[in-house]
Amino acid sequence: MPAACGSLVRRAAAQMCTAAALTNPQAVGHSESPVQSGRRIPGRRARGVLLIELMIGITIGLLIAAAAVTFVAGHLNDNRRLLLESRLMQDLRTAADIIARDLRRAGYWASAFDGIAAAGLAPIATNPYAAVAPSAAASDSVSFGYSRDATENGLVDSNEQFGFRLRNGALEIQLGAGNWQTLTDTGTLLVTAFRVTPTVQQVELGDACAAACPVGSATCPPRLHVRSLAVEISGRSVTDAAVIRTVRSSVRLRTDSMSGACSA
Repeated sequence: MPAACGSLVRRAAAQMCTAAALTNPQAVGHSESPVQSGRRIPGRRARGVLLIELMIGITIGLLIAAAAVTFVAGHLNDNRRLLLESRLMQDLRTAADIIARDLRRAGYWASAFDGIAAAGLAPIATNPYAAVAPSAAASDSVSFGYSRDATENGLVDSNEQFGFRLRNGALEIQLGAGNWQTLTDTGTLLVTAFRVTPTVQQVELGDACAAACPVGSATCPPRLHVRSLAVEISGRSVTDAAVIRTVRSSVRLRTDSMSGACSA
């Protein structure tokens, strides 16, 4: 009987130890790794980033850098274009001013008083410098003359012939017979068009005649011809064909001409 009781006690104790080992392994000398238990080891932290996070960061940085480069490049291009436009307009206006100033001299005659009619005086003389071409239709060139004589000789000398024309993308100025010189710089400015259009306004001077003019007369009353020239110059930049500008000016010739006469 005592032996049987001892056997039962030992069997019950063994079962209790087995149950305790299953519910609490540390109680019987067994342990789990921190990874298996889900606990972190004090004093140690996870460092670094994942590959996908690194790639996202690089992509965002490249996008920002590309946007900045695009903005700076556009700003520089706008500044360059503005400088080209300013230089182009300055060159065109300078050429137009030179042409206008020279055209205002057209027809200057030192003996202009000889061309004024007056009672009891000799017949009026004709201004030898009055001709200006073109006189009717528009043209890409203009020629004229004016006196440079210290003593007027009444002739258009070789050094009194002037003009402007478009040749091979450049404006040329005539300084005497056959002496053509380049007016614009083809290295920065390419002149694409040069047009001179003449305009003549006739003013009847019938009130200046003592007697009435015959009906249907083609010469009476006398008429004053007020001449003007419209100048148009177009050009583009040599370095940027998209930069194109046009300047226009109007020049009134200071030497008017007259035709016709009063009836006797």
